[in-house]
Amino acid sequence: MKRSPTTFKVGTRPSNLAVAQARAALDQIEHQLEPHRFEIHPLSTVGDRDRTTDLRQSPADFFTHELDTALLNGTIDCALHSAKDLPEPLDPEIDWFWLPHREEPRDALILRPNQTLADLPPNPIFGISSDRRATYTTEHFPDAIQQPIRGNIEDRLEQLDQGTFDVIIMAAAALNRLELQHRIHHFISLDHLPVPEGQGYLAITFRKGDTRFQTLRALYTPAVTIAGAGVGHRDLCTIATLRALQRCDLCLYDSLMDQRLLDHLPPHAEAIDVGKRCGAHTKEQHEITHLLCDYARRSHRIVRLKGGDPGIFGRLAEETEALEALALPYHVIPGISALQAATTSTGMLLTRRDLSRGFVALTPRAAAGKIAPCNAAHKATLPTLYYMAIKAMEPITAELLADGLDPNTPVAVVYNAGARDQEIIRTTLTDLPQHGRESCTNKPGLILIGENSTYQYTQTHGALEGKRILLTCSEALQQRAADLVRDYGGIPIAYPLIQLTPRIDCSLDTSTTDWIVISSPSSARAYLEIIEAQHIDRRTIPRIMVCGRGTAAVFAEHGIHVDAQPETNYSAHALAQLATQILKPHDRVLRLRSDKAGTTLAEALRQTGAHITDTILYDNHPIHHATLPTADILFFASASGVETFIDHWGTEALKTTPCIVIGNPTAKALHKHDCTPDLIAHEATVQSVVETLAAHHISNRLDTPGS
Repeated sequence: MKRSPTTFKVGTRPSNLAVAQARAALDQIEHQLEPHRFEIHPLSTVGDRDRTTDLRQSPADFFTHELDTALLNGTIDCALHSAKDLPEPLDPEIDWFWLPHREEPRDALILRPNQTLADLPPNPIFGISSDRRATYTTEHFPDAIQQPIRGNIEDRLEQLDQGTFDVIIMAAAALNRLELQHRIHHFISLDHLPVPEGQGYLAITFRKGDTRFQTLRALYTPAVTIAGAGVGHRDLCTIATLRALQRCDLCLYDSLMDQRLLDHLPPHAEAIDVGKRCGAHTKEQHEITHLLCDYARRSHRIVRLKGGDPGIFGRLAEETEALEALALPYHVIPGISALQAATTSTGMLLTRRDLSRGFVALTPRAAAGKIAPCNAAHKATLPTLYYMAIKAMEPITAELLADGLDPNTPVAVVYNAGARDQEIIRTTLTDLPQHGRESCTNKPGLILIGENSTYQYTQTHGALEGKRILLTCSEALQQRAADLVRDYGGIPIAYPLIQLTPRIDCSLDTSTTDWIVISSPSSARAYLEIIEAQHIDRRTIPRIMVCGRGTAAVFAEHGIHVDAQPETNYSAHALAQLATQILKPHDRVLRLRSDKAGTTLAEALRQTGAHITDTILYDNHPIHHATLPTADILFFASASGVETFIDHWGTEALKTTPCIVIGNPTAKALHKHDCTPDLIAHEATVQSVVETLAAHHISNRLDTPGS
């Protein structure tokens, strides 16, 4: 079906810089969201017209007021700004987000052409536009004369060249975007001159509640991770939380946890203490919630690290409700709480046969620090959780009704909690026995009785809207794929269909080899595993030619630089074309592959006149699964994965469930069985697969009025 494009009106300032950076950013968005269009509407602001007011005395909305007005009255659909220009706070009726790509963040010293710092006069005149640049100049050029400077980029450069100033300080990002980077004399270290966090980023503002732009934002804002840190000792933190910490940009962390967990943050990540102890709050809860929502909209990958389990007395609902109010995606990782640490690890077991079949957990604290009752009447209102009770639904119901519980009390039955096939059934106390008679299975399950069972997290705000993505790729790719699916608000279902077994004893003598040619990340991993097992000195590795960024990234993880790869169209075909330009007759080349890859690439390489040794590095073995999980989308990363799936389950699911593939060879495997993939990734990488899928869903949602 042919889709009708939507054209969005985008306001921006009229300067060459503002229009150029807007057009470049919007071109990228249009490329992702075909066939939709973004039309630039330049609007002059008071900051553009007033060229005399010192920016250090200008109002916060000096460069945004007219754009905000046009946005709120509907003249434009959104506005695009330099992120550092956004005032704090914004109008409460305006929402926003940053685009993820950051241009060079540093400031730079600009001198007249062909001049150096040694050519400056004894008291050089510096053009200054902010207090922080004034402070830098005072510290590093104490003899300088500081004067305010105004105008757009071209105006300021003209004032410099005409001799009004000897030096000006400008954002390098602005010069890069105008292709004026040749005017940069010297980059200023961030240690010497810190910059606003938004410098180098672009921001989009839109009317609060506009579902079209909330939908668009989902493509650029990774899902917030709210994670349990465990309690007392870092060893009680889950693997899932550690992985989240290792890939985050910002961690908002509590006090009641092992602070050594912060050692797992990547070097660039920031950590902010938002802990609360009795009578000593680093941040009040409303401040934490505000920080969480603000940083999420800055396109940062956020981990909100809570002590213990975030769902047990952790104020979790307040934070998830704030994210939901802004349609920001998130997911929650449970943790080990003080409840388990104080009991299970000490011997004071909360459940012990013939002594206690359950327990009560509650707090005497109510809102605003008040003390609430913990008497029998209050305990009777608490939700009740039944373990190992799936086959006892009728007697449980009879007992509760006899105790006077309302027949319409909500009930949830959770099967296979935490597993990939978790299922939640919601019913009422009256209807619980009927569910037991009709649907009860041998699957393990819990029964939760009470009003709490009616709540659930909203999983429709991300680009993937909580869809279940069946990941059939090998184990080596599973974690990367799962992380990306969660970033975009989907639910990854790990379902590897092939196991890759390296041939540890294969011959990899490269003493007389000029090149090795590797066409997949899996081959790269197998190669690295084999040379480690064979104790091969990495310094003897010859030049490396790969098919694309994904394969190059595997080598980069081990500190190995590849020597050649196609610039675009990452594929074996592109690799063969590249080889014709690089390989010389009589070059000795090792073509390294899997047992399923075939000899086509090796034959193409032989056309160059080089001596090709075709070597199998690893074997593909099918993995057998007893059942096929329910999924909304199927992801295939290889032709062998397609073949294994069809051997197990036939083609019916492929014809009824949308699927995306990593490249043309995988698509051909489907075509062979009269099946057609719904999407092929723009590039043959796992990241491109998930990004392509996310952009496709966002584009489709923008077709629908109200998204």
